[in-house]
Amino acid sequence: MKEADRRPRLNVAYGSWELIWAHVHRVLVVNLGIAVTHLPLLLALQVSHQPWRHPVFFGLLLLVLPGPSLAAAFAYLDAATEDEQAPVRLYFRAYRQLFRRAVLVSAPLVLLVIAAVADVVTMRTTALGAAVAPVAVVVALVAASAWPVALAHVAGGGAVERQLILLAPYAVVRHGVLALMNLALGVVALVLVNQAPLLGLAVLPGCVLFVVWRNCRVMVAFHGRDAVADPVAREAERDGAGMGRHDLGDGFRSRAVRTTAARTRRVGRSA
Repeated sequence: MKEADRRPRLNVAYGSWELIWAHVHRVLVVNLGIAVTHLPLLLALQVSHQPWRHPVFFGLLLLVLPGPSLAAAFAYLDAATEDEQAPVRLYFRAYRQLFRRAVLVSAPLVLLVIAAVADVVTMRTTALGAAVAPVAVVVALVAASAWPVALAHVAGGGAVERQLILLAPYAVVRHGVLALMNLALGVVALVLVNQAPLLGLAVLPGCVLFVVWRNCRVMVAFHGRDAVADPVAREAERDGAGMGRHDLGDGFRSRAVRTTAARTRRVGRSA
């Protein structure tokens, strides 16, 4: 046998390359959207390298900016599952249409995280701090983990309800492994972006949010008041109704219709 025949060959089908480049396209679009929508925060961090000295200003930025951009990223990734070359404008369309609902969902959880962290910082040296600090740390971690879960629910067309603030933490407790994975990925991404801002923002957000989005889709599957008997059919109906109410473009509508039909057929076969 010749030496050339013994060499391993990398034979990747055309469909595999297309899948790889489609994933790269999605990641780059999400990275661009995250960078553009967070420009005020990035510019403020360039001016002040100690944001804790300006809690009101940076607190307002955190209440307004991250939630809608994360919800838009989830909505774009959801649409890109059907249209692999989903255009960039789909992200910003989702950002515009989800902005108000994302802020309403995101603000309470972000405030809870800020309040818990402030309690830990201010009471860590007091006699009461030994008892309060562990509880505040747990509250901060649960609220931070519930934040993307609630936004994924909104990005999927779910309604903004008061129960969502309780259901999202319950999803974190119920799916602890996925929540810890999301939290670890977020911490690693923030550390790397802090060390190399340009390179980190160009590579990491889309990759991390893709994994977080997939985990959150599992964690929000039971949300809703009617998550009892026959949950798959009820979720399909809710998804279809929610997408009808909140029009985010043809990509979102077509996926909702196909998802509803597929789930209904599966429920019929299992019955």
